[in-house]
Amino acid sequence: MARYRTPPLDGLKRRIDRHRQENAGRASGMFVRETFTMPREEARNKAREWFDAFPKAAYWTEVESWRQLDGDQIEFTMRRLPTAD
Repeated sequence: MARYRTPPLDGLKRRIDRHRQENAGRASGMFVRETFTMPREEARNKAREWFDAFPKAAYWTEVESWRQLDGDQIEFTMRRLPTAD
């Protein structure tokens, strides 16, 4: 029985990282998105700042994605509407 190996994902990870860096802070679609990388506690504080400044009920604010990196660093993307009509 043949065993299949998982292909290396290094190239894909580099492309995703490059895309995120190039598009950080850009508005895509109807949402404003911003990506941050910081230590865990600072990341929590930054997310709280966004929710305080842009309440979820009015701006649909949310942590769109997040991942833990080496050294207790968190990379996360915040998303919100540009205005609260």
